[in-house]
Amino acid sequence: MRIALFPLGSAGDVHPFLGLGQALKNRGHHVAIMVNGYFQQQVQRIGLEHYPLGTAEEFLTVTRDPNLWRPVRSFGSVFRHGIHRAMREQYAVVEEHFADRSTLLLSNCLSFGVRIAAEKFGLPLLTVHIQPAPLWSEHRSPVLPCVPSGLPRWCKRLVFRLGQRLVIDRTVCPATNRFRRELGLPPMRRTLDWWNSPGGVLCLFPEWYAPVQPDWPQPLWFSQFPMWDESDQRSDQAEVSAFLDGGDPPLVFAPGSANCQARPFFAAAVDACQRLNRRGVLVSPFADQIPHPLPATVRHFQYVPFSRLLPRAAALVHHGGIGTTAQGLRAGLCHLVMPMAHDQPDNADRLARLGVGDWIRPRHFRGSTVAAALDRLLRSQRVADRCQQIANRFTDVDPFAESCRVVESA
Repeated sequence: MRIALFPLGSAGDVHPFLGLGQALKNRGHHVAIMVNGYFQQQVQRIGLEHYPLGTAEEFLTVTRDPNLWRPVRSFGSVFRHGIHRAMREQYAVVEEHFADRSTLLLSNCLSFGVRIAAEKFGLPLLTVHIQPAPLWSEHRSPVLPCVPSGLPRWCKRLVFRLGQRLVIDRTVCPATNRFRRELGLPPMRRTLDWWNSPGGVLCLFPEWYAPVQPDWPQPLWFSQFPMWDESDQRSDQAEVSAFLDGGDPPLVFAPGSANCQARPFFAAAVDACQRLNRRGVLVSPFADQIPHPLPATVRHFQYVPFSRLLPRAAALVHHGGIGTTAQGLRAGLCHLVMPMAHDQPDNADRLARLGVGDWIRPRHFRGSTVAAALDRLLRSQRVADRCQQIANRFTDVDPFAESCRVVESA
């Protein structure tokens, strides 16, 4: 089978597709992926056919937009820098290379060009959700940035419809429908309904993390968390191992691989480590975000495979991205989350509901509050027991087997 993958976003969005692509390739399928040049080396290491979507410098330019991390403005930033700019390129690649209907297309919901091409040429397409937040429900609604939780159903329905019409559709529909008119397609009116393919939705997360809701799109399939972090490709981790061997399990602080606005986060991290008299690991590809000098008990690493680091950690403090969330759950760690935008508030809420963590708003994320929250979590036997119960759900689980079966049946 020939399969084409179309992620769009940061490493947290791209890595699940890379892992799925590698698993499908290992099962004998021909797999192509269209992804930004920032990830080209990773694509080459696992041997997938690569169609570039912009340059690495363009990717880094997007990460420098402070609006990317602001709750109200984040979607507009994602649309301008990502969805809109990629739409025509994605469409052109599908038209040139995959329009003969012999290829199954898999894209995330933000790859509008793929969704439009599938509609234009009648191509088989599965929408892939790596997190539950884009799946709206009136019943168990995702927690959205700047929207209070716990509202009655009628109020949630009203807030959602207003937000979709005044924020999402007002941002998306004009530019998207101009392109659709050029192709002779009718206008699209409700973004959050349209972005799910009628061919089906594949959820790269288990149902115990986000139980199915009566008003979710159908057909829909669940799988396991796509645990992939290049741990089988990276061997340059001697310095990390030496630090881990040199003392007690550290606190791990990771605000997101694309977050180059994280100076306050890391300043609070170092302060919290010193207040708690604990060792710390700061993970970020952006060295300029790290306080200098660091105390001897705190180390910065640009990249560490979480599957190697987190089983030897004491706790995980992060932004609430789904990839980091899943790795922390598998490692049996308690979570402290500083959610900013996108799916992060929803993941933070789900971790709290699972009983394995807590969250702090960015404006309250200071060394004293972080230290107090971590001390409370680390002292709780109830939290420790719950973390272990959740970690047991990852035992003897193949993270891609069910996803591959769904793709092959499609």
